[in-house]
Amino acid sequence: MAETFPVKPKLRPTSGESTPTAESKYWKSFKIPKDIETTPSKSLNYPITSLSFSPVAPHDFAATHSASFTVFSGKTLEPKFTVKDFSDAAASASFRCDGKLLAAGDLTGTVHVFDAKSRNHLRRLKGHSAAARVVCYPRAADKFHLFSGGDDSVVKYWDVAAEKCVLNLLGHKDYVRCGDASPVSDDMFVSGSYDHKVRVWDVRVSSAVSVAELNHEKPVESVIYLPSGGLIATAGGNFVKIWDVIGGGKLLYSMESHNKTVTALCMGKVGRVSGDEAEQNRILSVSLDGYMKVFDYAKFKITYSMRFPHPLLSVGFSPDSLTRVIGTSKGVLYIGRRKGKVESADLGDSVGLGAVVDEPQRRVLRPSYFRYFHRGQNAKPSEGDYLIKRPKKVKLAEYDKLLKKFRHKEALVAVLSGKNPENMVAVIEELILRKKLLKCVSNLDTEELGLLLGFLQKYSTMPRYAGLLTRLVNKVVELRAEDIRSSDQLRGHIRNLKRDVEEEIRIQQSLLEIQGIISPMLKIAGRR
Repeated sequence: MAETFPVKPKLRPTSGESTPTAESKYWKSFKIPKDIETTPSKSLNYPITSLSFSPVAPHDFAATHSASFTVFSGKTLEPKFTVKDFSDAAASASFRCDGKLLAAGDLTGTVHVFDAKSRNHLRRLKGHSAAARVVCYPRAADKFHLFSGGDDSVVKYWDVAAEKCVLNLLGHKDYVRCGDASPVSDDMFVSGSYDHKVRVWDVRVSSAVSVAELNHEKPVESVIYLPSGGLIATAGGNFVKIWDVIGGGKLLYSMESHNKTVTALCMGKVGRVSGDEAEQNRILSVSLDGYMKVFDYAKFKITYSMRFPHPLLSVGFSPDSLTRVIGTSKGVLYIGRRKGKVESADLGDSVGLGAVVDEPQRRVLRPSYFRYFHRGQNAKPSEGDYLIKRPKKVKLAEYDKLLKKFRHKEALVAVLSGKNPENMVAVIEELILRKKLLKCVSNLDTEELGLLLGFLQKYSTMPRYAGLLTRLVNKVVELRAEDIRSSDQLRGHIRNLKRDVEEEIRIQQSLLEIQGIISPMLKIAGRR
């Protein structure tokens, strides 16, 4: 009868894939909607150097590529318009806090300001002597200023309305390639340079020098403020570092999970606004190795990783946490959208990740369903299932099979044909228990009797088997005396057996004599 016992689903071997976590389900839920486009990517033909989302709904986003930038609809994810009013390649784009204006730099050193709806070219801010690689509007309420950084190693603070530079912030000694505005103050921002330095600026300081300087130890490709405003993340080389600016520029953690240069960072949310904010935000990093990594900076660990077929240059995440965009060096734009939040509590809500869109649950399999009988080997058992364990089939030896069929003589002959004395003795003992041994010996023919006598002659003098086999020898000689006298071969076995027994007796006598000599000496030695 088969043995049964309950088993948990995790104990059964599956296809080798680990159970996905709630957060991995969350990031995998970013997919291209079927009603928008059949392919998950768009191609702009040129490297996509930067991505920027509008802070106001429906959160349109801009992508700079070659000597132009394209604005995509936040609703349909389709291109709305493309602006080509640049003399050279566009390098950066940034929306104003109200989403009405869009600024971008180019490689001539000019910062261009456009109307985000009408595409009108409103301002040209000229002041950089080399490429303007960084353009960024303040995040909070300041609508009249922006800052820029360029390959001339200068960071400039602009009055957009007056179309003039208010401050020239000096300190970098190489190309300024990245920057970000503080989320808590319109007067503070940070810039990163190829001189390995990250500088924090405050325009309220009259001396126009940086209020903090951090050494990333590699050319800085990207820098962002974390939502609290007291921490910043920097990327350069193949690692990302977290810094505590309020704590005097202390390095908190260095993450080295990429194999090639990290090119861009952005912030992404994985939950509702309520709750512990540090557990709701993640850092998204992209690299030339084609990987996007999601980093939980509250726990200092990588929580998700995704591989793309091209080197990645830019990444963006919408403020409503519904759209994720990644730009590549081949001009391919990977756009993913997550479905809107649902009111029902699910796995994501239970751990604070918000609504995680999962595949619809399949009907419970029952024996009445056709699909029940087409489950594969990797089908996972339910909680109440029982695993049926069949007893292992034991492979029996030939003599065991014959004993089970009560063919005692054949079993004795079969074991005598082998070379294992333990098996032979075991079968003889079994026949003794069944009271069939003497009958088997009486029915053996001359050849089979020769096998038995050969076995007895070889092992009767072994101490391990002597007690049983010597008694068996006497019985065999008594029962088959006439057959032994009539066969030269059988008489030869008896002569050999007699010689071996006599030799064993002489050995035993010699040992007893030695024991008699040694025993008194041992007693005398023991008294001393």
